[in-house]
Amino acid sequence: MIFLLVSGFISFSEAQPRETAFADGEKLTYVVSYKAALIPNTEVAEVVFKTSRARVEGVPTYRIYANAKTFAFFKWFFTLDDTYETWLDVETLRPVKFANDIRENKYRYYSSYQYDWDKMVVNTTYRKLRWPADRYKTMPLSPVSFDALALFYNLRSTDASTFQPGVGRTLEMVLDDTIRRIEYKFLGRETRKIAGLGTFRTLKFSCQLATSSGESFEDGSEFFLWISDDENKIPLYIESPIRVGSIRGKLERYEGLKYKLSSKIN
Repeated sequence: MIFLLVSGFISFSEAQPRETAFADGEKLTYVVSYKAALIPNTEVAEVVFKTSRARVEGVPTYRIYANAKTFAFFKWFFTLDDTYETWLDVETLRPVKFANDIRENKYRYYSSYQYDWDKMVVNTTYRKLRWPADRYKTMPLSPVSFDALALFYNLRSTDASTFQPGVGRTLEMVLDDTIRRIEYKFLGRETRKIAGLGTFRTLKFSCQLATSSGESFEDGSEFFLWISDDENKIPLYIESPIRVGSIRGKLERYEGLKYKLSSKIN
């Protein structure tokens, strides 16, 4: 999903106050499409991100909500309605908790995470529809072990001057019963036209998710990401090559940005 594709290229290691690139009331809408050699670029789903304020056990947080849903025309072929939520400490942007509800055709899957930063562990609960009971796991955290949404919103609040072209970095993504590594590289600045929105100055990255064993990036999922070269650092375009064709996501609409979208040229 697009919120997994946009989650891989930040550097943060200390629990300290951080200036955010977003504010409550922000809404980002993306369109996901599929393209292959004999198939034109076809828009198949919409992904919406919303930011609001909430309190979790007395802690002020940003509540980040994401939902991916197939367009009505394609529901006869594949029905998708996935929801992801994370709650970030307002001061440090560390995640406090996370939950998702995956509904894809007849497949159902639910998971939730509780982060304990004092003990540096995350407690996860997850369940498939046909399982007789929930499953649980406690895993050790590092300072860069976040769920996908938390990674996404932390990356946007990272100082762009710290990005060094060609230098690889590694992060960790919490995924239910495992922690997967992400390797990323800043490839440089690039001017890119986004259909329906205009032309932007962007920061381009290559990102790669390690295999499920976590031992190798050679067979992992690779994707490319362009974000706005301004204080908002909004993902504008994502492209992930697959075995046949590619999956692409582009920003369709935006509302409630904290800063002016100064990267837009025309």
